Amino acid sequence: MDIAFFLKVFAALFAIMSPVANLPVFLSLTSDRDAAGKRAVALTATLGLVAGSLIVFFGGEAILSLFGISIDGFRLAGGLLILLIALSMLHGGESSAQAGTDAEKEHHQSVDNPGIYPLTVPMLLGPGSISTIVIFREQASGTGEEIALVAALAAMVVVLSATFFAAPMLSRVLNRTAISIMSRLMGMILAAIAMEMMVTSLKALLPGLA
Repeated sequence: MDIAFFLKVFAALFAIMSPVANLPVFLSLTSDRDAAGKRAVALTATLGLVAGSLIVFFGGEAILSLFGISIDGFRLAGGLLILLIALSMLHGGESSAQAGTDAEKEHHQSVDNPGIYPLTVPMLLGPGSISTIVIFREQASGTGEEIALVAALAAMVVVLSATFFAAPMLSRVLNRTAISIMSRLMGMILAAIAMEMMVTSLKALLPGLA
């Protein structure tokens, strides 16, 4: 397994799915539920994330081909989207692409089981994370990098699942300051990854720049 590629993919997924930043969201959406209800939502979100990630992993390239979109064009658009999400994180805000609009947030509170919507889609598996998976899936070359990509996805699912299942305990340990600091650090990492994606695609689309 390519350890460097694993760390790069895991860092990107961790930054964009942001378990720590999504912890208060999970607690808010499950505030009226008992411990069993919180576990049910956490399990639903985990299963939804696994299913969604598999669909994107195996079907992303086919979808691009269906619409006649090149991977470099998609990488440029995905990099720009991820950069916008990163800038929102750096400014202490949240991207509507991931968290939804104000009207959507109001609707979130009335959903019977928020495990699939809005936790899995669009908060965890939104446009940014989908772009990240598709781009790294196309970028992976050789068995080592492919294994690293699968391992990074699996590790991210485990981290998110553990975070949600341990949410009541973690909420007593992580205060708002810690979450804000973590969000900004992840924003910096995500911005750097987004710029690398955009530069790579621009070099391919505009060879003169290289």
